[in-house]
Amino acid sequence: MKLLADFLPILLFFVAYKFSGIFVATAVAIAVSVGQVAWAWFRHGKVERMPLVTAGLMVVLGGATLAFHDDTFVRWKPTAVNWVFALVFVGSQFIGGQPLIRRMLGANLELPEAVWRKLNLAWASFFAAMGVANLYVAFNFDTDTWVNFKLFGMMGLTLAFVLAQAVYLTRHVKADTKEQ
Repeated sequence: MKLLADFLPILLFFVAYKFSGIFVATAVAIAVSVGQVAWAWFRHGKVERMPLVTAGLMVVLGGATLAFHDDTFVRWKPTAVNWVFALVFVGSQFIGGQPLIRRMLGANLELPEAVWRKLNLAWASFFAAMGVANLYVAFNFDTDTWVNFKLFGMMGLTLAFVLAQAVYLTRHVKADTKEQ
């Protein structure tokens, strides 16, 4: 369910774009992002950082798109989000005692420290590359192609990366030897 919630703004952006164009789609994405943050605050009394950063960037860059009637700003949003995530992953190598990926998955996986660091840097590199890929598509192709890439291309690349990570992890995860 959380995965659907994470992809809801982009999915609704895509649908609104197909029916009403980039500016309506941008307004929809802003409304959904802010609505998700408000809902999380109302329901749990707190908001996780990822949706907060994403909503903040959507409000700023989407708002600039609407104010200036220029879709350049909203085209930068996926890159900004991905580069913020890349910086957070890199920064976690030096701040906080553990790489971010270990904080996220460490309760479920037991891995050597070197593997955690490699995995963390792989995620940082992936997010940096996704930011570059978005810029390439956003500014070298038409809006239809970029919107399709934003939903299907980025999601497909993310899925492929996660699967590659799973294959990599199978070499390092210790088998459970307890009999059930």
